[in-house]
Formats: sequence, C-alpha cells, structure tokens
Amino acid sequence: MGAEGRTEQIGKRIIAAFLFCALAAPWGARAADSVDYGAPPSGNVTVAARFADMQPSGIVVLPDGSVILGFPRSAQDHAGPRLARLTVTRDGPPGLAPYPDAATQARLISPLGMTLDARGRIWIVDEGTVAGTPGPATPALVMIDPAPGGAGVRTLKLHAPAIRPDSHVNDLRIDLTHGRAGLAFVTDTSLADHPAIIVVDLASEKAWRVLDDDASTRATPGFAMEVDGQMHRFDLAHPAMGQGGADGIAISPDSATLYWQPLSGRRLYSAPTAVLGNPLASRAALAQTVRDEGETGVVDGMATAPDGSLYLTDLERHAILHRATDGTLSMVTHDPRLISPDGLALQGDTLWLTVGQWSRLPVFHGGHDRQERPWIVARIRVP
Repeated sequence: MGAEGRTEQIGKRIIAAFLFCALAAPWGARAADSVDYGAPPSGNVTVAARFADMQPSGIVVLPDGSVILGFPRSAQDHAGPRLARLTVTRDGPPGLAPYPDAATQARLISPLGMTLDARGRIWIVDEGTVAGTPGPATPALVMIDPAPGGAGVRTLKLHAPAIRPDSHVNDLRIDLTHGRAGLAFVTDTSLADHPAIIVVDLASEKAWRVLDDDASTRATPGFAMEVDGQMHRFDLAHPAMGQGGADGIAISPDSATLYWQPLSGRRLYSAPTAVLGNPLASRAALAQTVRDEGETGVVDGMATAPDGSLYLTDLERHAILHRATDGTLSMVTHDPRLISPDGLALQGDTLWLTVGQWSRLPVFHGGHDRQERPWIVARIRVP
C-alpha cells in the first residue's frame, strides 16, 4: 500500500473517531471525551463474496490466481459444493464451481484446513464427519494436483493410534524436504484435552502423534477470552466458545521450521521439522526442541509470507496481525465483521480470509444459533 493509501486510511480513522466523539458534552465549550482510536474499523477490508447457506473455512490461491474454498459440513450440513472455485463479480452473487470437478465432490466429506505444497498441489484436512450423522469420524488427508497431467486426486486415511476417539483434525502444512515423498503436519485440536501434532509420512502413509499433551499444544490453564462482548473461560464440560489445543499452523519458506498455536492460548510455538518428522525422536528430545515464540493473540488461521514473517488471525480483536521475523507484532486490519476470522491465504500483496462465525454456533450457546447470515470471504491489501 502506498503513502497516499495509508494517508487516506488514517484520515478515515480520524474522521470516524471524531464522529464517534461528536455526541459530545452537554456543555458547549467542554472537549469531547477521548476514545480508543482503534475502535473504528481500519477501512481496508473488502468483502469479496457472501454466502447465505454454507460457511467457508479452508482457502488457497493457486498460482494462476484461482481462489479455492472449502465448505465443511461438521457443524451444519449444506447442499452446495464441498470444494469450489470462487469467481468474484462486480454485480450479483459470487460464482461457485465444484472443484476440480463434480466427481471429486463424492470423495470429500467435510473439508476443513487447506494448504498448497511447494509443487502447487492442494492438500486438505477432511474431518470425515457430517452434522447429524451418527458414528465415528473417518478423517483423511486429500491431495489434489491441479497441474495438467498431474497426479489427480489422492486420499490418505488417518487411523488409530495417530487418531484418538476425541481427535479433531484441524489444519495442516506440507514439508517436501524430509522423507522420501515429504511429510504432512496436522494439528489435532482435540474435542477433549488430548491435543497433538500428527505427522504423516506421505510415501508410506504411516502417521504418528508428537507433542501430545505437551504444554505447547494444550490449552492454557485458566484461559479466558472475550467473545461478542462477553467473557468466557475454557471449560471442557460446558464450552461457550471455540476452544481447544493446537489449531493454527504455519511452515517457514524453507520448510525447516513449523509454527503452531493452541486455540485456547495466546503464545506461539515452533520446532524444527527435522526433529518433529523423525519417528525415532524421543518425547524428551521433541520437547527440548520446542521454542516459545512469545505472545500474539487468540489465533486460528496462519499464513507465511515469502520473507518468513507470519500473518495471524486474531479472534478477540476481529483482526489480522503481522508477526515480523524478529517477533515484532503489528496490526494489519481490524473490522467488527471479522467474526471468528478463519482461513488465510496470501497472494502477492493480497490476503484472502474466510469468516465463518464459528463462535456463534448453537453448541456454544445452549442450542441457540446466534449466527447472522451471510458468511463472508474478504480480501485485504497488505503493505
């Protein structure tokens, strides 16, 4: 964003703050009470698409600029595509086409987290469960190769002991520098209190858990956060917000370092992929390599920039943060419409963001649905 654009944004914020204060005092000469200058929206959020009947979550942007969205079905089922290519129009509703084709939809159950590997292939965490359908989940990783003459579609089922009865597979990143065909790192947020990172060898399809029940993957004891103007505390027996362990995940541009953060926590962690991906590494050796990267916010989605910095969604501030490689934090955008900001994808100077209002699901409010349609996909220009 150029200097002119930043000046315009600052001007808008000043005007908004002035208007916010303009209700002013009943006494003529008295100055208006001061307010938080961060309260007005940052003004750099553009809604690219709105959906009235299904929630977007995972998102990737292909090298050709195509935006691919995943629409999970674990919270509430829908009749639309499970994976789709988004077409943004100036007027009228967004266009959605089943991706890569209609036949592939039958191979997907509930696509959640999504990422691109270094070869441009799409990898998806499939929760393997649909709202209202009894029986255990059947989670899997799904790979889609969009290249002409590529590998097509591949499904890797996830089984015990890598998967526990209370597992909630959430998001993933791919490392093609270790193992014969690479490794997948999957966050298991857990529906109980047994989070972990699941490592999958993409050649053998063998999977195992690392850092299970480690402090770096678990919810912070006594964790509390603000949701829709109300304070809630982590409570396994009576959840009142999206909560759990390891959730957001990112990988460095050279695939040497993995980053993750528990959903019920405000600290970011990292470890070398060479150690995390070593099936012979002991529990103690793994724990010793974990680095506390410091406090951020309440984070869900993550995206890595080419310089190794990170973009992080911030649930409490309805925001996106930027974490520089030296750990410096800055605010990219904040807007009250970003209710539970979720999936992030960076392309050039544009961040694409899905907003699903997960904090308003009936499960967190005694069966009452507090979601307000539509759900949105936004784009944000970054410096």
